[in-house]
This record gives sequence, C-alpha cells and structure tokens, in this order.
Amino acid sequence: MANDRPSAFRRRLLAAVPALLAAPALARGALAQGQDQSQGQDRSWPNRPVRMVVPFAAGGATDVSARLVAQKLSEVLGQPVVIENRPGAGGTTGTDFAAKSAPDGHTFVMASLSTMGLALGLYSKLPYDPLKDLVPVAPSVLAPIGLCVRRELGVSTLQEFIPLLKANPGKYSYGSAGNGASGHISVVAFLQKTGTQAVHVPYRGSGPVFNDLLAGVVDFTADVPGLMKPHVESGALKALVMATEARSSVLPEVPTSAEAGLPGYRAYSWFGVFAPAGTPQPIIERMAAGMEASLADPAVARRLDQEMGLPPMRGYTPAKFAAFLREEIDYWVPLVKASGARAD
Repeated sequence: MANDRPSAFRRRLLAAVPALLAAPALARGALAQGQDQSQGQDRSWPNRPVRMVVPFAAGGATDVSARLVAQKLSEVLGQPVVIENRPGAGGTTGTDFAAKSAPDGHTFVMASLSTMGLALGLYSKLPYDPLKDLVPVAPSVLAPIGLCVRRELGVSTLQEFIPLLKANPGKYSYGSAGNGASGHISVVAFLQKTGTQAVHVPYRGSGPVFNDLLAGVVDFTADVPGLMKPHVESGALKALVMATEARSSVLPEVPTSAEAGLPGYRAYSWFGVFAPAGTPQPIIERMAAGMEASLADPAVARRLDQEMGLPPMRGYTPAKFAAFLREEIDYWVPLVKASGARAD
C-alpha cells in the first residue's frame, strides 16, 4: 500500500497539470472579455435575435428585399434577423422608432433615400436627425423607379399620357408609399417637368398602392420594376418609362426617360441598414461585414438583381456609406425644397 501512494499521487498531479496550465489563459480570457464588455465590445454579439425595422408596410420593395437579405444574414450572424414593419408618415415613424431604440446592437432599421434624405426637405421638423441619431452600417440595394398606369386609362406611351394629364388637370390621382417617399417625389418631379397636375394619395407602403391601382382607386404610381412586373405581364398595368439611364433587366421592354421623350427625368431610391447612435463600433463593423457577405451570396444577388430589379450595393464600409449618405443629402434636399413639395 505504501508503495502505491506515490504512484497515486503522481497520477493525480499529472491529471491536474492541464487545468493548472490552462488557468492563466482562462484568467486572461475572462479579463479580456470583461474589458471588451466594459468598452461596449461584446464579442458574443449577437446573443439573441436581431430586430430589423422596416418603416414601410409589408409587400413593398423595401420589405421584400429586406426579408430576402435577412434570411441569409441570419445564417451569417448565427441568430435570427426578424423583420418588424412599422409604417407611417412616409417611413419616418419606423425610422424614428429605431433611432430611439437601445443602441445595444439588437435593433437596426432598413432605411431608404426617402427617410434619410428626402425627408429633410419635406418635413419642417423631423423627429430624428439622420446624421446624428442614426449610424450608417451598410447599403443594401439600388432601386430604379419607373412610372406605370392602370390599363383602363388607355395609354401605352409617355407621349400619350402627358397630353391626357394636361387636358384634365387634377382629374387623375397617383398613389405612393407615403408622403415624402421616393415614389411621391418621383411623381412630383415628373409633374413639374411636364407641367401637369394630379392628386396625390399617400399609403403606408407600396403593397396597398398596387392593390388600389389594380382596383381603379388610383390611376398611376411610380415604383420599382420588380413590383410592377407581374401586373405589367398580366396586362393589368402599363409601364410607360424607367427613369434611369439604362433599361431594367426585369422590364427590358420599358424605355428609359431619354428614349420615352423626357430626357433629364431620373428617379431612384436605395435601401440601407442603419443603427441607433451609440451602437458600439465593433458591432457596426460586424453587421456591415454580415451585409456584405449576404449580398455576395449568388442566390441572393440573383434574386435581387434579376428577379426584383434591385442591384445589390456592395463594397461599402460604414465610413464609405456615411460619405455616400452626405452626398445624397447634398444633392436631393435642395431639389426637394425647390420643388415646393411638403409632407406636413
């Protein structure tokens, strides 16, 4: 028995060596984690589902593209990215909600040109400051905009539609995703450029607009080609123009502004992810990397570009996206103010 004791002791000592050697490393790891958390750099993010606010109704281009990207983003981040629609006031209601949410990296907003740029020229006082209350993370897609009318109007080209509006000022109406939404400003620009008039009917997103357009409640709208496509192909709607320099891959038969006889008329939007101000920079960087990886996925890119007509906007760092936002504000806000369009 006496001879067995040293052997047993040695066995216990040898068994304890790995734990003893690991202890300093574990201590250093715990210290580093504590420092990261104290500095707002929690490497465990995201540790619960991430909420992505869409400030428009379900069924619109912002909503549909956000849901597609969120599916892949959930895989990339390892946590569900849950879409939450909060429509109202041209998208400013949901954007304001996100701006005032806790900056813990679990609430983001899929904002747009209309909520982050156009709104500055449309509202006398926004409840949030796009440049101070929200942090640019990453763009999602570019959204070309075209003009379409209901079949019953009996027009097939822009050059037939313009005289119809001129002969009947204020008789026809158009729907948009809300006061100040890109579709709203796109039609305002069109009416001013052509010297025509029409009644604006705001909705809470593009989905309800198309429902009423098909029902004959409103007469025309301006929106992305992906939402027009099924109704144009069915013959219920007629797309008159794509307000871009190049034709859309989704509706290649629709002429550009120059081809339709209205050179200089251009309209587009873009969607992008923003976080409440104060969100830790490491989380911003990880979310941006997650967006880039999601948009780079071949299946996602194909559906966005080829099926929906929304080309992914890739290669943007948060800093580059911030610079892009400032350029867009500098370009669009003066134009909106000069147009005289108001949303309040």
